[in-house]
Amino acid sequence: MQLNYLAFAIPGFFLFLLLEYMAAKIKKRTDIFKYESSVANISIGIAERLLNLFISAAFYSLFTYIYHKYALFQIPNSWWVWLLLILSTDLVWYWYHRLGHEINLFWAAHIVHHQSEELNYTVAARITTIQALVRNLFWCILPFMGFHPDMVITMLLIHGAYSFFTHTQLIGKLGWLEYILITPSLHRVHHASNEKYLDKNYGDVFVFWDKIFGTFQKEDEKPLYGLTHPVKSYSFLWQHFHYFLEIAEAFQNSRGFSQKLRILFGSPANMNQNIRPLLEKRFLSHRSKGTRLRYKNYVTVQLILCIIVLLFIILFFKYALLPERLVSLFFILITLINCGALLEQRKWVYYLEITRVLIVMSYISYTFNMISLLIIPLTALLFLEVLLPVEKWYYQCIYRTNPDSGVKTNE
Repeated sequence: MQLNYLAFAIPGFFLFLLLEYMAAKIKKRTDIFKYESSVANISIGIAERLLNLFISAAFYSLFTYIYHKYALFQIPNSWWVWLLLILSTDLVWYWYHRLGHEINLFWAAHIVHHQSEELNYTVAARITTIQALVRNLFWCILPFMGFHPDMVITMLLIHGAYSFFTHTQLIGKLGWLEYILITPSLHRVHHASNEKYLDKNYGDVFVFWDKIFGTFQKEDEKPLYGLTHPVKSYSFLWQHFHYFLEIAEAFQNSRGFSQKLRILFGSPANMNQNIRPLLEKRFLSHRSKGTRLRYKNYVTVQLILCIIVLLFIILFFKYALLPERLVSLFFILITLINCGALLEQRKWVYYLEITRVLIVMSYISYTFNMISLLIIPLTALLFLEVLLPVEKWYYQCIYRTNPDSGVKTNE
């Protein structure tokens, strides 16, 4: 049986995360980790890894098609070619990354990576599938130049692994390496919202692209992380889509074709900053004072469950049938939305819980061809809903408040 051994990157990620957490404890850097932010970061990373299973093969096929049909050169597989490839990969990354900060539609895909107000290894996982789609379109330049798709994929794995280690506050400046590589110090600048640090250090591995194109900045003052206008929510859905909603709102309110084009392809710096507060008022619930999650372990267990399911689905994805793939997809996505909803104290989380149970029972019923297994929980849920105040009891269990005291149902 041929397994997908890339799945073992997941336990590797959590091993380094544990080491960073222990080091932060030893150094008494309690500001580095915040539970809600870490849950949000890891949730977004799980979703990206999961959804990429369904699209990665398509992009490899696209790379192969471009290479065989349109490659400008036939570049051989020699040692010096790998040096050329890593330089080319990093140059493409620089411009993908820079345009991701300078064009609204690209920023909508990339903004999620910058929302965290802490910087640690969990932030390295904070990449959306939308961002991955945009990024892979830029990578098409490499097979078009003549690099073989297998070489491109290998280099992208190396490139991505390096950038993981730059997302930390525990590693200081690295002497002469600061003049060659994007170090943790230089990448901290990129994640900072200090005015002098904005739109700096776009490189991923090498520092000289920023010096050549005038976007270099060394770390002088202490960075303040996150967006200049912070996202006031840990909602999985809101963090993914709020900027697309902002663009849609601005697009709808704009007049004339040229103005609408500027909304789509203009700079995020020129966006109307009054739009987000209006959307937050429209879509985000207003929690009552004192309302908070009672059991953090309940969220933690769900997140661990998602990680385990993701690990197995990556390992056996090639052999999984369509029902197994779809059940895993919807189960994990609903659970991640559920985790964000719990952190946000949303009332409709109860219905997510029911939906998740029905998905699991439907799959079991389908697998064993036993419709009765699905009828039993449906009957039990109907019985409980009619005769017992299950929903009210549920909220009193998970929140330190009565759900009727101010937790609203709108997203």
